[in-house]
Amino acid sequence: MSGWGAPLPELTGLSEAQAAERLHQHGPNELPQAARRTGWRIAAELLREPMLQLLAAAGGIYLVLGDVGEACMLLAFVVLSMLISLVQESRTERVLEALRDLSSPRALVLRGGERKRIAGREVVPGDLIVLEEGDRVPADARLLSANDLLTDESLLTGESVPVSKVVWAQGQAAARPGGDGQAWVYAGSMVVRGQGLAEVTATGARSEMGHIGVALRQIESSQPALQQQTRALVKTFAVAGVTLSLLMTLIYVWTRGDVLAAVLAGISLAMSLLPQEFLLILTVFMAMGAWRISQQRVLVRRASAIEALGTATVLCTDKTGTLTLNRMSIVAMQVPGQTWLAQDEDGGPLSPALRTLLQHGILASERDPFDPMEKAFWALGAQCLSAEEVAHLEWKMVHEYGLSPEMLAMSHVWRAPGQDGHVIATKGAPEAIVDLCHLDAVRLAEVRQAADVFARQGMRVLGVARSTHRGPNAHSSWPALQHDFDFEYLGLVALADPLRPTVRDAVQVCREAGIHVAMITGDHPVTALAIAAQAGLDVQGGVVQGEDLAALSDEALRERVAQAAVFARVMPEQKLRIVKALQASGQVVAMTGDGVNDAPSLKAADIGIAMGARGTDVAREAAAMVLLDDDFGTITQAVRSGRRIDDNLRKAMAFVLAVHVPIAGLTLLPLLMGWPLLLTPVHIAFLELIIDPVCSIVFEAEPEERDIMRRPPREPGRPLLTRAMMGWSLLQGLLVLMIVAAAYAWLLHQGLDEASARVGGFLSLVAANVVLIMGNRAFGGQILLAFFRPNPVLWRTLAATVALLALVLAVPVLRGLFKFKLPDVDTAQIVGLVALGTMLVLQALKAIRSPSDTSKRESCA
Repeated sequence: MSGWGAPLPELTGLSEAQAAERLHQHGPNELPQAARRTGWRIAAELLREPMLQLLAAAGGIYLVLGDVGEACMLLAFVVLSMLISLVQESRTERVLEALRDLSSPRALVLRGGERKRIAGREVVPGDLIVLEEGDRVPADARLLSANDLLTDESLLTGESVPVSKVVWAQGQAAARPGGDGQAWVYAGSMVVRGQGLAEVTATGARSEMGHIGVALRQIESSQPALQQQTRALVKTFAVAGVTLSLLMTLIYVWTRGDVLAAVLAGISLAMSLLPQEFLLILTVFMAMGAWRISQQRVLVRRASAIEALGTATVLCTDKTGTLTLNRMSIVAMQVPGQTWLAQDEDGGPLSPALRTLLQHGILASERDPFDPMEKAFWALGAQCLSAEEVAHLEWKMVHEYGLSPEMLAMSHVWRAPGQDGHVIATKGAPEAIVDLCHLDAVRLAEVRQAADVFARQGMRVLGVARSTHRGPNAHSSWPALQHDFDFEYLGLVALADPLRPTVRDAVQVCREAGIHVAMITGDHPVTALAIAAQAGLDVQGGVVQGEDLAALSDEALRERVAQAAVFARVMPEQKLRIVKALQASGQVVAMTGDGVNDAPSLKAADIGIAMGARGTDVAREAAAMVLLDDDFGTITQAVRSGRRIDDNLRKAMAFVLAVHVPIAGLTLLPLLMGWPLLLTPVHIAFLELIIDPVCSIVFEAEPEERDIMRRPPREPGRPLLTRAMMGWSLLQGLLVLMIVAAAYAWLLHQGLDEASARVGGFLSLVAANVVLIMGNRAFGGQILLAFFRPNPVLWRTLAATVALLALVLAVPVLRGLFKFKLPDVDTAQIVGLVALGTMLVLQALKAIRSPSDTSKRESCA
């Protein structure tokens, strides 16, 4: 191979001046890239969030009113929320930058008659590129010269095996990637064997890879459902808060006549109903969720993917490199009268016939192979043969015959030391080997039948033969054709791209979790169906081919995708149609892939999951998540984490809704009853911006529910908080309101001054809220058991809460700001009774709920 001759003598390539002119005319050979999300851009996106704007507006109002302390507290949390998001998003972008390894391959070109290595972005149409084994093709090109050239186009087509190439003929039209015998090579593909000289016809966005990039820009990403639902919830709270605060202001003026105090009371009520915590909770849950999922080797690029994981109903996966290892291995060998299967191998020695077959398969391969099939021969040889049988270090290859469209077989001619003759080892398509060996009709039928059996199981089948030859002398040359040798048929070798070890278990877990797994590949239908069956996919619906998809209307396609789980010979635009058809049927679609051909469907899917190790930059940029270890089994762990986050987020939101009821009620009730105000703006800000959000973070660390992967996904479009959960939250809030209001009324009735009664009522409210945390940690069960449910964050958070309250009570300045007095023993006893009473009543309410209600609540969460 290394002796391959110089390019065609009449071709000298472009001059440097011509290349520079065309570079200016056509632009760099680069794919269209989305603008990088800088810190300023991320900050601008955050500032458009309605919840953040509400927080900033509230802080501004307090600043205008002259309450600098409360204004600074509100604005500080605006900054904190932005910082959390900025840190997470910036870290993700930096990791993606480190993953860029395929963006601009180097290219060997012929310019001015000389070979020159240049950056891939400098390749222009008309350039002559020299292709050698191991090179990545920098641009689309037509072949002017080729010698045994095979390229791996799986990143563009999904085909798992390399395809052979032929020389371009004058007037031959351009073809799409995929299949043997083409005269075109494509940007992004890899040369796995042979050499060639090609003329560049398309670069950058005009290449096949570039066409996919253009399609990506035309796909609009939908707004995450959780954001839509949260905004709707915030709008409801905002309308209710404004209405009630105006009403309270009017009542206050009417009953007490103090306009300024009325405005402050109205602001207090509005704050009590304004869900400031939702933004912080949502941000922290998404940031912590991304961090937790990253521990499983999954990089989250978009927080929307985390929420979608909990609702995913369909997982569309590529075959090559995703379900499989993208590493060929020999799974079967057959010699006359004997079949060897790798899965049945017990470690015993191979028979002499099998050893001869394997040995000559190695001799027909390169010593340092790049072709994955030749690597498979060497790998099995190292396992089953002696070092001498494998290496033949003293043998010398003196001649070779490459693949050609007329003869799909290749031969290596070897001379062994001390021998006069030569050994010819040949491997290739079974029909070519049969032709070379001139087998009789009976043997021919036997070989074809055996090859068909292997092929129907998704295997790539090669035949192996051998011959001997005295060799040329000084007055003769080697035969022009391989047919001129007298070959002996040795047997068949079946190769396959094996499944990843975790795939079958992962598919089974998905099935139990109510997630339908579909395989979409560019490979042959027989191969696709066989791999799908091995992976445990539902193959009863048969295989749908790309040509069938092209003939279906959108409505017919929606019906077909609901029945089938295997799609083969699928082109990139058809993958996109499949994803959109599933989404049109109400499915939440997760799509995995690694190639450029997967990028449009990755972007269009609700959850695009790109392979990080093998995947292209285009796929990673289009995806919402990147699988760093390329292990399909990791996806199920990510789904498990997504469901856990989904459950815990709803627990936290339900808790926040519940605690808003007593805060709002204890703001309004003293006004209506003529009591001293229990909660002023500083108390509400302290509760809603420090105590309650910090306590709600406890739910982020909650362990998963026991049935988390044995129940169907949450229904797409189901509200963030269902009516059942909202009703339960409101009931809990009313319970706390009544108990704390009764305690406050009792303290006032005992003749305590305002500051003493206020501190007792405030501490009672905090204690009751802690009980609410325990009651909402799990969807079912007893509250007392929640104290033994593992969650180290809970106890650290409760300790921090106690420390904050102690700080407020211990520091005179803070105590004066809150209008508190140090509580006495009697007040502390009242607080303890409030906590105990809340726990007993809440447990009684949970006990009388029927099992069906509990089951409904769990499923809706």
